[in-house]
Amino acid sequence: MPGADAFKVEGIVVEALPNMTYRVELANGHRLLGFVAGRKKFERPGLLPGAKVRLALSPFDLSQGRILVD
Repeated sequence: MPGADAFKVEGIVVEALPNMTYRVELANGHRLLGFVAGRKKFERPGLLPGAKVRLALSPFDLSQGRILVD
């Protein structure tokens, strides 16, 4: 099952970038690129800097993560 090995972390949006991508800072100070995928783009029109988000990170690439919409 895709995404089964992904782990979830929380972060804060620092900067909004084009194409529904965001610069997110984790609690440990690590900054990464977060994106909203698929139909979730339409459910949450936009995130503002300072918003708390949950991300699903792949253990293979820790430089980007998928923003989970709850």
